[in-house]
Amino acid sequence: MSPRRDRRARAAQDTAKRVFDVVASLSALFLLSPLILVVAVVVRLKLGTPVIYKQERPGLHGEPFTIYKFRSMLDTTDEHGELLPSEERTTAFSERLRALSLDELPELVNVLKGDMSLVGPRPLMMEYLPRYSAEQARRHDVRPGVTGLAQVNGRNAISWEQKFALDVEYVDEHDLRMDLDILLRTVSIVVRKEGVNHGENVHMTEFMGTEAPDPEDDQAA
Repeated sequence: MSPRRDRRARAAQDTAKRVFDVVASLSALFLLSPLILVVAVVVRLKLGTPVIYKQERPGLHGEPFTIYKFRSMLDTTDEHGELLPSEERTTAFSERLRALSLDELPELVNVLKGDMSLVGPRPLMMEYLPRYSAEQARRHDVRPGVTGLAQVNGRNAISWEQKFALDVEYVDEHDLRMDLDILLRTVSIVVRKEGVNHGENVHMTEFMGTEAPDPEDDQAA
């Protein structure tokens, strides 16, 4: 396939993906509105306000956007008014909320707005941007997703490097069929609660960058 036809095919695929995202997210918001309302009320009663947690995350090409999630931690502070560690602000309800991925429901609004896609690499922290290798940074060549290839292949049970390798694989190989497969696998994983050891970026080790291999080790091998 010529580069021009390849670009046209990719553009058509991206358009189809965006149309699917809009239709599916709008439908999900309508069908799940009773559940979203119930979760909002319970979060308010169990964890307080604000019910919606907002944070700046990197989107397409690393451009920042505001992500929406249901709050999943308390605002408990120490005697100096400083927030306690996340582990101490996480309740049994918080863990269940995250295990069922109910805290992610407001991200459907991000999908509808075009900040995110239903499927793509998960949007992580802004401070991670300079820590990626050139290859890892390619995960931002597509819109971030509510779920992704890494989430259906280990989720929190695999290393950062494995996650990023899967993210880049998605960037190179994705199409609408792959998106549908990932969405179906996501539903199955959430129902069975597989790979959910903790909430994303709550108890996980912070990503500090991938250490480059020592050239002397390569020569020794």
